[in-house]
Amino acid sequence: MAGGPVAGLLVTDIAVGGMTCAACVRRVEKKLARLEGVTATVNLATGLARVSHSADVPPEDLVAAVEQAGYEAALPVREEDGEETGERADDADGSVAGDRGARERLAVTALLAVPVLVLSMVPALQFRNWQWLCFVLAAPVAAWSAWPFHLRALRGLRHSTATMDTLVSLGVVASFSWSVYALFLGGAGEPGMRMAFSLVPSASEGMAHLYLEAAVSVPLFVLTGRYLEARARAGTGAALRSLAELAARKVSVKDGRGERSVPIEQLRPGQVFVVRPGERIATDGRVTQGSSAVDLSLVTGESEPVEVGPGSAVIGGAVNSGGMVLVEATAVGADTRLARITRLVTDAQAGKARAQRLADAVAGVFVPAVLAVAVTVLGFWLGAGADPQAALTACVAVLVVACPCALGLATPTALMAATGRGAQLGVLVRGPQTLEALQHVDTVVLDKTGTLTTGRMTVGKVTTLPGGLGQDEVLRLAGAVEQGSEHPVGRAITAYARRAAPGEPLPDVTDFGSVPGHGVGGRVGGHAVDVGAPDGKVPRALAKALAAAEETAHTPVLVRIDGRAKALIAVGDLVRPGSYRAVDRLRRLGVRPVLATGDRRAPAEAVARALGIEEVHARCTPEAKADLVRGFREEGARVAVVGDGVNDAAALAAADLGIAMGSGTDVAIGAADLTLARGDIEALVDAVRLARRTLGTIRANLAWAFGYNAVTVPLAMVGLLDPMVAAAAMSASSVLVVANSLRLRSWQPSAARGRGRGRGQGQRAGGGEGSGR
Repeated sequence: MAGGPVAGLLVTDIAVGGMTCAACVRRVEKKLARLEGVTATVNLATGLARVSHSADVPPEDLVAAVEQAGYEAALPVREEDGEETGERADDADGSVAGDRGARERLAVTALLAVPVLVLSMVPALQFRNWQWLCFVLAAPVAAWSAWPFHLRALRGLRHSTATMDTLVSLGVVASFSWSVYALFLGGAGEPGMRMAFSLVPSASEGMAHLYLEAAVSVPLFVLTGRYLEARARAGTGAALRSLAELAARKVSVKDGRGERSVPIEQLRPGQVFVVRPGERIATDGRVTQGSSAVDLSLVTGESEPVEVGPGSAVIGGAVNSGGMVLVEATAVGADTRLARITRLVTDAQAGKARAQRLADAVAGVFVPAVLAVAVTVLGFWLGAGADPQAALTACVAVLVVACPCALGLATPTALMAATGRGAQLGVLVRGPQTLEALQHVDTVVLDKTGTLTTGRMTVGKVTTLPGGLGQDEVLRLAGAVEQGSEHPVGRAITAYARRAAPGEPLPDVTDFGSVPGHGVGGRVGGHAVDVGAPDGKVPRALAKALAAAEETAHTPVLVRIDGRAKALIAVGDLVRPGSYRAVDRLRRLGVRPVLATGDRRAPAEAVARALGIEEVHARCTPEAKADLVRGFREEGARVAVVGDGVNDAAALAAADLGIAMGSGTDVAIGAADLTLARGDIEALVDAVRLARRTLGTIRANLAWAFGYNAVTVPLAMVGLLDPMVAAAAMSASSVLVVANSLRLRSWQPSAARGRGRGRGQGQRAGGGEGSGR
């Protein structure tokens, strides 16, 4: 079972086997939707149905509903390592790529079918009684090789439905049955019979025509097409599988009994484990001893190793490329960052774009419509006095050439390839709706601290009132209160206070409180301490320090003790490497950048000048940011918001598209539609370009899928398409759609990244939202 309560509902994933086209998808969705309070989204490419249902509907009822629709179904199973995986419920016929039965069926079919095709197409090779040898070779192909199609067609018939397998089965049966008639009753079995071959069907010349080449080519080409298609579809999920492979199976735990290796599922938060050079970090944690460089490229797309030491946070799945370190586990299992990334990618692949919903709706009536057309064509040709075998040729060609498979694969294969590639680049999307929204964004509202700047704040200067508490005492009180803050400014003040008195722990805090957009407060040693933005007048002795901080683009933080201002701390930050390039590239893509920060105007404008951003909104509270976003939307803009803190959550939720920095808080990531896992603002540009490429690929796939049927079905109706050619074209259509989607796996970001530093990189920036936390 995947997921949990969502708006009062449970979410369950069901592995569905036996689906071969978009008509199957439509049938499973409709069957599940008949259960009270149940909605479902079925993905043909992954073979999974994601079902939302109430607790009153047990998962077993969902499985039973799928089986009643004529398909295999199974709930996900747990492997020995404790991870939940989806087990695909495939038919026993072995229709999935990589299955030995599928390869054997295809190999035997090819050995039997090729001689029939050669003899039927080359009259010079037709020896005496050649047609009877072809009959002997074609019979097992029409029966055994095509049995999976016949079986699924019969299942559909029992449930009063028709799918792609129905069309294939009818085409094979009709071709072989006519050939049997021709051999035994129509004169085609006479010794010395010769048969010319033409890609365009022709009338008979005194004897019934054989269609054994069609009877063998349809199973051969369809089995080949589905084998290649399934292998290609497996390739679209390669990135997701590579994420799963990053998860550790064993971990070396260090405790009072020494060092011992245990299964990863036995690891608990708080335990310390050993990571040697070259090993993967088993789970999220914090370094307690040692220093090293950590390679995050496979987890977040971060290209450069990150130096870590005591106190540094590390991510499970990253590779230790330096010395040995001891790590205290802070999260395990489903709570780790790697697990959250994997869930995001999986959830994204389960969704459907609006265009795909239209395609599925068409596919729901496609196969019955094709059957009606085929019968109509047969009746029309016979009623018009045409040769019976010409009428049969047109009917079989219509059955075989029609292909709703490509319609069903157009979107999911592109999404699988794109979301997997995005994960490799550190871009995590929640679903196709995110890609659609990202494609149309024309305004992006950027937070400052932690987004455009590194968020690694440092204290530049501390100014205290003369005659009051000393600097060390003020820092001790302020640092104690800021221990409870998640904001970069607060962490900088706490770190500075600890360095100022390395041998003394900071005092405990009671009555701690945080006011988003202002600061934090609490009681320390009998004093009421507030640390936050200067609002209103400040003492004259601190006014000069305030002006100096703003002039140097630092964020001023006022410390109040027992209601009176006692000190001003100037905190600074650095503009992220690549921020200028990112802003410039966004503008080139037609996206207007806007800076909205809770910081004071001077540091905000300093960052804007460094990055070339013209529109700046400073001193924005969380509510003001959300109002700003709503105002842009009322003006007709398509707005994305990029942020990383609690103060950005409201704006992220109010935007057309919320984008969180992967280094930000869980609240921000939870409110966002897209997460930039590598913490690099240039990833936003990559995300926009990847979204546009993905939507373009989906449109091309759907155009091909619709266009293919719009051209080939009429040709088959008027008798200009041989059934053998029709079978090859039908199989090729699905393979081409999947192959087009696979091109997204090799998509590369702009070469702009990696060039020399742009303007504004490495500059001292405004400290951040000391006034806008």
